[in-house]
Amino acid sequence: MVNAPATPEFSRAVPLSEIGAATRPRHLVADAGERAALARRFGLLALDRLEADVTLHPDGAGYLVEGRLRGEAQQACVASGEPVPARIADDVRIRFVAEAGHDAADAADAADAEVELDADDCYTLFHDGRAIDLGEAVAESFALALDPFPRSPDADAALKAAGVKEEGEAGPFGALAALREKLEKK
Repeated sequence: MVNAPATPEFSRAVPLSEIGAATRPRHLVADAGERAALARRFGLLALDRLEADVTLHPDGAGYLVEGRLRGEAQQACVASGEPVPARIADDVRIRFVAEAGHDAADAADAADAEVELDADDCYTLFHDGRAIDLGEAVAESFALALDPFPRSPDADAALKAAGVKEEGEAGPFGALAALREKLEKK
């Protein structure tokens, strides 16, 4: 997870006092300035679109955000640096719970407790007892959905030109063979 700045670029804070028992849909859209700032933070060449349709409602000791995010970005190829388009359409399911000392007497105990997760569990974030930032949650979810090692169609050629051997070529002693080749050239 990338560390969020003190004031998130795409902040859509919802005060806890405004969250009723009924589920309310919310449509979030990042504007051009917010997208540019998020692109810098996430190391993207560009962030052309980021939006989400989510619902927020109380859920046990916390609040549940569910919905779908959509985004389009340009990432840099890990081999060539060329732009690689990224299209994300992903479900969002995030549970917000109180940080220790904020609206929960047992939050400190909960933070230290060991928790077993199953496939139906969701990503958990903390709120400060005053508000939940839906925009930041969507931005972080988008960043997590991106390919951590984007590759352009020319990535293999760029790696080969740089002298990087493919796994099949190198075999188990590929690193030693490459070192031997360098020593023989001297």
